[in-house]
Amino acid sequence: MKGNTTENNRQIEPTKAELEILQVLWEQGPLTVRQVNDQLNENREVNYTSTLKLMQIMTEKGILTRDERQMKHIYHVAEKEQTTKDFLLEKFIDTMYNGSASRLMMQLMGNKKTSKEDLATMKELLNKLEQK
Repeated sequence: MKGNTTENNRQIEPTKAELEILQVLWEQGPLTVRQVNDQLNENREVNYTSTLKLMQIMTEKGILTRDERQMKHIYHVAEKEQTTKDFLLEKFIDTMYNGSASRLMMQLMGNKKTSKEDLATMKELLNKLEQK
């Protein structure tokens, strides 16, 4: 099994708790369980044993890899951040917007929380895509 895919070559969808761990590892790079747990505890209380068990499960699923060469095992994300985010976004668009990225964009652009800067960035991106 390579990376974040099953034997059928289907992407594994991380749970909410797994995504929290992935976010820490994406931001900080490879870490020990203790270091990940310390980061998670900055937002909410998480038991060390819960973090350890979840990271072991994530390793079994192929979401993480573990470097066992040192006494303290170092965990790495098996899949690139963008690959995982692309998969999750595609699944979200398929589920929530019937596969229509334009419906998602229309909702984002119509959202009153969208700043003028965000709208300008979106327009710039659309212009670049049109020019391709």
